[in-house]
Amino acid sequence: MNERKLLVIPSNLSSEFAARSFSKDYQHEIFSLKHFVVENERSARRFLRQLGYPGPISELHFRTLNEHTTADELNDLLNFIAQQDTGLLSEAGCPGVADPGADLIALAHSRCIQVIPLIGPSSILLALMASGLNGQRFSFNGYLDRDKNRRKRQLQQFEKESAKENRTQIFIEAPYRNKALFNAICSTLHPGTVLTLACELTSKKEWIKTKTIRDWRKCEPDIHKKNTVFLFLSRGFKN
Repeated sequence: MNERKLLVIPSNLSSEFAARSFSKDYQHEIFSLKHFVVENERSARRFLRQLGYPGPISELHFRTLNEHTTADELNDLLNFIAQQDTGLLSEAGCPGVADPGADLIALAHSRCIQVIPLIGPSSILLALMASGLNGQRFSFNGYLDRDKNRRKRQLQQFEKESAKENRTQIFIEAPYRNKALFNAICSTLHPGTVLTLACELTSKKEWIKTKTIRDWRKCEPDIHKKNTVFLFLSRGFKN
């Protein structure tokens, strides 16, 4: 078995809580690394600096993995992590969850590299914990389709599943498209369906609100260009 390790490191959701997101033992494991695969090198350097990395950040080795990484580049990254213990860092939150890191993790398993997930902040679980919606049966659906018609059909299908199975549906979106998704949700879902918005989690500007679609239609939340998790649960109302 390959003795190399790939540490899957959740990045902070907000800069205020970087050092508080990890135990001392986990910080020690991160601080032992010299090689990292990251979604954004600048953000990764800032995160490690905020975490209190004890050595010179300039002497660390970074390789980039993002949505534009090709299959050949992914194989190069596999060879890179096979040579030494490596940390995998996302832009924010958990690598591999709605994140290109999943492809590298799958390849690491194929090479028998030990994959070690570290405990850290997850916007999805934090939002679910604070929503008051069903936390026993839920689905994370990642990003919805950008096309308005296909997105509407997706929302309708997910609402049917939610009503039939008492299932909480969870989504995320690029912050600059939050308003479009919110408007689509409010115009598509039943007025009695319950929607939670969890905005800027773990930051000083954090807020989490749960209301019916009927009530959300009466207000316009300030979520433009702000990291937001969307969750809804249908109560099975008939149109």
